[in-house]
Amino acid sequence: MVQTLIKTISLDEFLQLPETKPASEYIDGKIIQKPMPQAKHSRIQGELVSTINFLTKTTKKALAFPELRCGFAGRAIVPDVVVLKYENIPRDDEGNLQNVVSQAPDWTIEILSPEQQSMKVTNNILHCLNHGCNLGWLIDPESKTILIFQPQKQPIFMENEEDLLIVPEFLSELKLTLGDIFGWLKI
Repeated sequence: MVQTLIKTISLDEFLQLPETKPASEYIDGKIIQKPMPQAKHSRIQGELVSTINFLTKTTKKALAFPELRCGFAGRAIVPDVVVLKYENIPRDDEGNLQNVVSQAPDWTIEILSPEQQSMKVTNNILHCLNHGCNLGWLIDPESKTILIFQPQKQPIFMENEEDLLIVPEFLSELKLTLGDIFGWLKI
């Protein structure tokens, strides 16, 4: 069940709190706990991260992360999949990953869970796009559809299995269809 805590705190105060399972997000001064992912959600999330990272491992163009907290522009959100261009991955002085991401992802992917409100998830995608994100996907496993968001463009509704999905320019070699995404649910 998604819970909203009543007390309003600052983003800095929120970021000092211990992590919750499932993750909590900070939106408009409120803490909102995400629903626990279910099997369809987890399968699509895992396959997307693996597929993207397999493609980008040698080219070092980008990396995909599951459930990575991104704190920027007054919010701390945890998209289901965050893709960062290689040059935007936060690193320490030794070149190691830093834990804190203080920017919008380059590509944000959300996978709708049965208890989630699509408008709240869409709001997070739009927030990312308004702060430098190149692309957003909203995947609905139940209806087997994907809504694709691009900056300054009307969303695109994908519902045909053979539809080639729009990907960011920096990953133009990634070729996925709607059928590929939802084919991962067949075991």
